[in-house]
Amino acid sequence: MKFLTILFLKFLLLSNFLMAETIPTKTKILKQSNDCFKDTRIQSCKELVSEIEKLQLVVFDQNRFKCQSSLLGLQTEIIEAYFFNNSSNEKISIMVPYVIKNC
Repeated sequence: MKFLTILFLKFLLLSNFLMAETIPTKTKILKQSNDCFKDTRIQSCKELVSEIEKLQLVVFDQNRFKCQSSLLGLQTEIIEAYFFNNSSNEKISIMVPYVIKNC
């Protein structure tokens, strides 16, 4: 029985270690989002949406709901800029100051 318990614990610890992902920093997200607003066709814009989602989950676990809401707003702006590419060359983000303030 001890052997099974030890085996299970090792599996649990190793699986969590292997599933660990890097969480992007606020600075990295803000820089990438500014790049996306300048040119929405770059591939990193698609990846940025997933990275913001990861960060939202982290701040949710920390009960930082203002930060999570601000990140959600920024994510929405990026999706809007990517899929609804309007005629204006450079879009202005409304949510960046809120992400800076609340995160």
